[in-house]
Amino acid sequence: MKGATMSQLERRIDQGTGREPADIVLKGGRFFDLVTGDLVEGDIAICGDTVVGTCGDYEGREEIDISGKIVVPGFIDTHLHIESSLVTPHEFDRCVLPYGVTTVICDPHEIANVLGTEGIQYFLDSALETIMDIRVQLSSCVPATHLETSGADLPIERLLPFRDHPKVIGLAEFMNFPGVIHKDPICMAKLEAFQGGHIDGHAPLLRGRDLNGYLAAGIRTEHECTTAQEALEKIRKGMHILVREGSVSKDLHALIPVITERLSPYLALCTDDRNPLDIAEEGHLDYMIRTAIAHGVEPLAVYRAASISAARAFGLRDRGLVAPGYRADLVVIDSLESCKAQTVFAAGRKVDDSLFATRKPVDPVGLDSVKARIVKAADFSVPVSEGEVPVMGVLPGKIITEYRRYRMPSSGNQTTVDLDRDIIKVAVIERHGKNGNHANGFVQGFGLKKGAIASTVGHDSHNICVVGVSEDDMAIAANRLSDIKGGFVVVEDGKVTGEIPLPVAGLMSLEPFESVRDTLHELRKAAYALGTTLQEPFLQVAFLPLPVIPHLKISDKGMVDVDKFMLIG
Repeated sequence: MKGATMSQLERRIDQGTGREPADIVLKGGRFFDLVTGDLVEGDIAICGDTVVGTCGDYEGREEIDISGKIVVPGFIDTHLHIESSLVTPHEFDRCVLPYGVTTVICDPHEIANVLGTEGIQYFLDSALETIMDIRVQLSSCVPATHLETSGADLPIERLLPFRDHPKVIGLAEFMNFPGVIHKDPICMAKLEAFQGGHIDGHAPLLRGRDLNGYLAAGIRTEHECTTAQEALEKIRKGMHILVREGSVSKDLHALIPVITERLSPYLALCTDDRNPLDIAEEGHLDYMIRTAIAHGVEPLAVYRAASISAARAFGLRDRGLVAPGYRADLVVIDSLESCKAQTVFAAGRKVDDSLFATRKPVDPVGLDSVKARIVKAADFSVPVSEGEVPVMGVLPGKIITEYRRYRMPSSGNQTTVDLDRDIIKVAVIERHGKNGNHANGFVQGFGLKKGAIASTVGHDSHNICVVGVSEDDMAIAANRLSDIKGGFVVVEDGKVTGEIPLPVAGLMSLEPFESVRDTLHELRKAAYALGTTLQEPFLQVAFLPLPVIPHLKISDKGMVDVDKFMLIG
């Protein structure tokens, strides 16, 4: 972004020295000094979008009493896909900013896999209008792999025109880590183009010499650590670890041992995928902060990770501290332990409905992106196979799925579900209108006793993914997604019992986040009525087709052995 003009600098200096009244002064509170760890009394003076005074008394054109409160720097979510919130960037802004998240670093990977450069441009246009500072990493792996059918293809030539956009930070999560290690030419061209800039990582379970080779390509950040031991190895090898707690991937508790004052300069926080219902029930990064403190983490360590350490990891040197010369992204909270935002300032502006009303709208894109063929119940049949059958094993709170094998029951010449062992069917149907692919398999761990759940949110290529007990219900659910232009659907005994349309690229709603939140609540109730034991069954469905996460996945081309990076049979 552009720097300050001469007149802006002069105003900052005059207000910081007290020669002129500050635009805004926060009086009577304390701020959390993330350098020393002290709570410091004194006024906070703001000029335009910048803090210009602390540790003293100031006069202001507007003075706000925050007696008894604590001011902390605005929180930075270092890795997320706004699409996975199921709302547009404008609604995400309105939903999350009041929780104190003033900066997010997003990867429009989901919409890019559906719409290509049109999706990236939509996000960049939106980022120029939101109150929250949305920064964009350019999607590095579209398609993510050769093992699935994506809606778009983004070679380096299509990314380069965006590289110098003021909202672009660098290259997004490089999830094709086998491609890096084995020097795939397409991967190498993208890595070469972004040398000297920021390159985000994505290497679950990668350790040892393969990790060394991956990092030697200039990759600096990582959000896929699931154990403290993995995180420590990556920190020792120079990575900045992004501790993740989303709606499905919940790694915070496992990584609490590394959230220490000593390691905090090398840590940040992220959500990756979090929907409005979970945000309403738990919060956003504020939830991570208070949860970590409740489990014994020193407040200084986690607040550093949420702001200054995150800012420095991604080269945002203008924010992350309550200090003169830093961007006035500030959160007024009641206590460090509860981290409940009372008032939020984004670039010196008090966040309220009138501020959101100043934004210009951005026209939605991809409203007719679901081009799947009509399916029938027979399309979900699986022929009898001798011996054991590959079965995806769902792990609650993880996007990793185990590679399990079972002898399956049959009826006639067809393999059937096994409810006693919680094994049901899963299918992926190509929905971009390219080849009409359809692949079937089995998954264990959903707890479904009847019906079906279907989604056009299917990472990363976002084909239709459907799980179910009944082939008839699976067909109804899949076909209904075309009718509503994408979304989530629940079917029980031949009837649609819950749905949410997501017509923007089959990923995002056009409704306010409050409506999405309320609909998700009813949708969960419909899924629970099928017997599911998963807290967040819909995003769990969405990650079943993700063939860059170990160990067994499914795409429109078939079952995928992720460890061998190949299709099965």
